[in-house]
Amino acid sequence: MEDSPVDKRPQFGNRYLENVDEVFKHNAWDNVDWDDEQEKVAKEKVEQNSQITFSEDRLKSLEEDADKHWDAFYDIHQNRFFKDRHWLFTEFPELAPDNTSAPVRVYPEGENNASTNAETIQPSGNTKRFIFEIGCGVGNTIFPILQYSRDPNLFIYGCDFSSKAIDIMQQSELYETSRCNVFALDATLDKWDVPFEESSIDIIVLIFVLSAIDPAKMTTVIKNMYKYLKPGGLVVFRDYGRYDLAQLRFKKGRCISDNFYARGDNTRVYFFTQEEITNLFKEAGFAEEQNLIDRRLQVNRGKMLKMYRVWIQGKYRKPL
Repeated sequence: MEDSPVDKRPQFGNRYLENVDEVFKHNAWDNVDWDDEQEKVAKEKVEQNSQITFSEDRLKSLEEDADKHWDAFYDIHQNRFFKDRHWLFTEFPELAPDNTSAPVRVYPEGENNASTNAETIQPSGNTKRFIFEIGCGVGNTIFPILQYSRDPNLFIYGCDFSSKAIDIMQQSELYETSRCNVFALDATLDKWDVPFEESSIDIIVLIFVLSAIDPAKMTTVIKNMYKYLKPGGLVVFRDYGRYDLAQLRFKKGRCISDNFYARGDNTRVYFFTQEEITNLFKEAGFAEEQNLIDRRLQVNRGKMLKMYRVWIQGKYRKPL
């Protein structure tokens, strides 16, 4: 999983592990390089947990009852796992451009990972802006945007596979019907039933959602996103990368297909390579503005444990 120079994470406020003896000094380290041995061990673990043992009926149930499994997930957890995504506006300043104090990631000169900067994302006049989040859950992204941005011209739509998640979100005191509208939607369907027109959305948010979808249906989701974005509109993307800790932790018997697994609660997760993400979006007509890999070392200082996370982040624009 070697990265080209342009795929390196832009250096802004990152914490780098320069002395391995200090690994337990902080809770997390950014851009941690993997050596050949770690890569080899990760591949071996995936080979071991990739044997497919689900019956055809069981695989059919995982697909057909996917909404029920997510409803059950939210029924158990409600909104207790809600976390304000502090990194949201650093990585995606496009989501709150009206606030001049929004943190803006500084990109090296000539870095083609940069899709926008603080000047180009400022809204003008009374232009309406529309954000649409697919897989909004209970508001982990939408609520921080509503709290952070007071732009009267911003309206946010959100959808989720789980009607239970939508119910929980709509009951929150943070939910403002004058500023947002969330609804249940199976985004894998060929035709979307949504409360807005084609070519009307400025930004689509896709954070840890595409991985929950059957790989055979991912193309349909991305084609529909292209359809509903305005020309020049942007998709901001973040999801699980190949060999993430979550993939390596799976036991035998949970694999559905290559790099696609069923968790114990029957929700599903796929682990991507950067190349796969590039191909999915470019084949739908998008122009790639960012595709970087985020390798993070998280540590449990109490238990002296090291946990290696791998995430992929991208920005894809619909050409004018």
